[in-house]
Formats: sequence, structure tokens, C-alpha cells
Amino acid sequence: MISTAHRRPPRLETIRRRLDRWRHRRPHARAPLPPPLWAAAVALVPAHGLYATARALGISYGALKQHVDRQGRHAHAPTTARFVELPAKPVSEAYVVEIESVRATIRVRLPGLALSELAEFTRLVAGPTS
Repeated sequence: MISTAHRRPPRLETIRRRLDRWRHRRPHARAPLPPPLWAAAVALVPAHGLYATARALGISYGALKQHVDRQGRHAHAPTTARFVELPAKPVSEAYVVEIESVRATIRVRLPGLALSELAEFTRLVAGPTS
């Protein structure tokens, strides 16, 4: 019987093989790791953790942590749409819709709209959903 206790997930193993190939072909021993390999290593961290990824790939924990932190500051991951239940308001009251982005927050006051009209407005602002 073959033990699977020490087997790594295939994606991790794939990146490990890419790193090994690069190490054998690099121009000199202290050549910096190419950005695509750093990106692949960083992508593994959410699933496997920082320490486990660094150890499995044979790369510096500190350097990997810096790349993860740097990506966290610069990455603007698209947010998924969330369902928000709105209470029905009389037409005389106004809905206030806030749209947040990295650069600005836009607040739109929509007086005199029915709930169905508000839904249509948000579809127009959001654009196609898929």
C-alpha cells in the first residue's frame, strides 16, 4: 500500500516542478525568481498557508511574505455582488444609494422612486451581470 500522507496537492506539485526547472536553467545561482513564478507561489498561499507553501516550494518564507503583502496592497480583487434586501418606502421618501470604489464613493439620492424603479436603476448602473 502506498502512503499518501506526504503527497502534496497537484497544483502545488506543478509549481514545485516549474521552480525546479527554473533553478536548473537559471543564468547564475543568485538570479532573482521571475515574477510569474512569484505570482504562482503567492496564489498558493490562501489554500496552503504561508509557511507550508514556502517550505514545499523551497523558497524564502520572508520573501514570500513580502510578495503576499505587496500583492494585498496592490490587488483590487473584484467584489462579488451581494443581495441586499431593501425595505419598501413610501414614494414620498428617498432612497440613498452608495457606490464605493477604490478611488471614490458616490452617493446618489433618488427621491420619488418605487422599489421596482430602484431595481431597474441599479441594473443600469451595474451593467451586465455576466
